[in-house]
Amino acid sequence: MVQLVRTLNKTLLIFRHEFWRTIKRTGFIILTLALPVLALLGIGIFHIVSGITKPPVEVTKVGYVDTIGGFDQFTTQGNIKLVRFDTPEAASQALLKNDITDYFVIPPDFIATGRINLYTTQKELAPPAATTTAIENFTASNLLAGKVPTDIVTRVEAPLSLIVITLTATGAVAPQQGGYANFIIPGVFSFLLALSLIFSSTYVLQGLSEEKENRLMEILLSSVSTRQLLTGKVLGLGAAGLAQVVVWVISLPLLLNLASSSIGGFISTLHVPAYFWVLGVIYFILGYL
Repeated sequence: MVQLVRTLNKTLLIFRHEFWRTIKRTGFIILTLALPVLALLGIGIFHIVSGITKPPVEVTKVGYVDTIGGFDQFTTQGNIKLVRFDTPEAASQALLKNDITDYFVIPPDFIATGRINLYTTQKELAPPAATTTAIENFTASNLLAGKVPTDIVTRVEAPLSLIVITLTATGAVAPQQGGYANFIIPGVFSFLLALSLIFSSTYVLQGLSEEKENRLMEILLSSVSTRQLLTGKVLGLGAAGLAQVVVWVISLPLLLNLASSSIGGFISTLHVPAYFWVLGVIYFILGYL
């Protein structure tokens, strides 16, 4: 029992020495903090650049001729301003003077046919999507104004927001849904995990080589056994690498939440599963061993 305690004490002593020596290395600190620091810098730079270089909103003017009457509301559709003309000739003159980019005519049989003629000076395979959407929303809003509630008009203009939900074989909602997050999050963390494993095992070999070159190995082996020395080194450096992984696993969800609220867009669709922390630690331990 006494011999076992002495063995454990010597192993623990080597473990502590290697652990603290490793986490104080400049390269280790830089690699550990690189992910959170670079992510924070990226979010900050995005805010600065977006605030400085935010382009002014350019309003496009599109003319229209209403031969039916009643199409005089909702003339602002996003960045498109709809300008009313009394006759097609007046709208054509404004188009030739570049006062408007296009103009369309709502014919008397529009209710029956739904046909609208769009006039432009540019040869296009199809009208711009923004212009088409603006005309559709403009006509729908005017047709429904005063007849149905405003929220119904809004839903008619944007009728669909499709969300795909994956079910299990039993019909229950699957805990892991599809999406790009299933590829991006594991891919990024796998790369970081590989870096941590490479550096951790490199530190083991580097430490052994240095101690062998400066004859420190001979002094150590006069006080401890080979098994105690290697066990303490492997566990100490492994614990340092594990601490590195824990920092990344904890910081990644926090950084994603910050980027999602600050930048939004595609990043807001990325979510880290709850079991991500456990798997990160388990895969590092298995990979390191």
